[in-house]
Amino acid sequence: MSSAMGNNFKITVFGQSHSKAIGVVIDGVPAGIKLDLDKIEAFMARRAPSGGGISTARKEADHPEILSGIVDGVTCGAPICAMIANGDTRSKDYSKLRDLPRPMHADFAAAIKYNGANDIRGGGQFSGRLTAPLCFAGAVAMQLLERYGITVGAHIAAIAGIKDENFDSVSVSKEQLEAVKQKKLAVIDDAAGEKMTERILEVKAQGDSVGGVIECAVVGLPAGIGEPIYDGIENRVSAAIFGIPAVKGIEFGAGFAAAEMLGSEHNDVFVMDGEKVVTQTNRHGGILGGISSGMPILFKAAFKPTPSIAKQQHTVSLSEKQNAELVIEGRHDPCIVPRAVPCVEAAAAVAIIDLLMEEKGRNACRWMNLE
Repeated sequence: MSSAMGNNFKITVFGQSHSKAIGVVIDGVPAGIKLDLDKIEAFMARRAPSGGGISTARKEADHPEILSGIVDGVTCGAPICAMIANGDTRSKDYSKLRDLPRPMHADFAAAIKYNGANDIRGGGQFSGRLTAPLCFAGAVAMQLLERYGITVGAHIAAIAGIKDENFDSVSVSKEQLEAVKQKKLAVIDDAAGEKMTERILEVKAQGDSVGGVIECAVVGLPAGIGEPIYDGIENRVSAAIFGIPAVKGIEFGAGFAAAEMLGSEHNDVFVMDGEKVVTQTNRHGGILGGISSGMPILFKAAFKPTPSIAKQQHTVSLSEKQNAELVIEGRHDPCIVPRAVPCVEAAAAVAIIDLLMEEKGRNACRWMNLE
């Protein structure tokens, strides 16, 4: 299936980029949880185009209409269904793409899989537009995690090779994560952010695009959460993160750099911090054997450059079975990384709350209601 995720906090995303609406159904949220709907909308607004020329000109209100599951701001135990209307669409921009698949898009693969019946407008169900309902689900998940003292936050680690500072793998805090969320561009070092913006605008002027890396942290998750082998934290988080279009890679802790280290260089030794067992360093990214160690969970996700660029590109005509040229029209982000930060947070939150509920037991989630 292309839409369902989770075992306890289960989400189903529906709709296409240019359909009448998109949305999400969340099953498994305990009854009696008061949700801050204004906070949910504020979180979703972080995914909206930021202006300044570094994102798409498409404007969508992304106001979630709650159809079920929440009464007077309190969950009632029924599945939560939220619908988001699509308004600012220009479907005519995509009419020729049924015959001329865009390089590095799902157009060709989807045409083969669905025998040409796929919705080509705006990328259909393969569009980044579907991350809007993901962000709604993630915002709900984060409010549940907050009740347990767990915070999820991310920043732009790099764009086009221009790097921000990394989170401190041992001492990254809730306060730092929340501070980054308040910024227009989610970076730790504002000077690096200015250079990133300049590079995005420079590449956009050339009709091109750039990609980047997002670093995410989960703080406050106690040790012992997660499952071994196939249902570990890495497995479940990775599955959620790869549900974001344009993600091409993920690494936890030291990640690929670990392959170049000695064991003595990579190992995180255990030490006592008062009555608590911690590690002196955190190259394991807070996960051992698929299970949380109590240290901050850290991972990075790599995003490809936006494939819709203004330059002329080679493609093929599916109807004529011959080589062809294509110039992509429409409104597209020269870099999706700034808008993807809350999407990464949302996907991580959905995966973590699902694992946490699994550990506690779905019917034993009254702990969420404790003040």
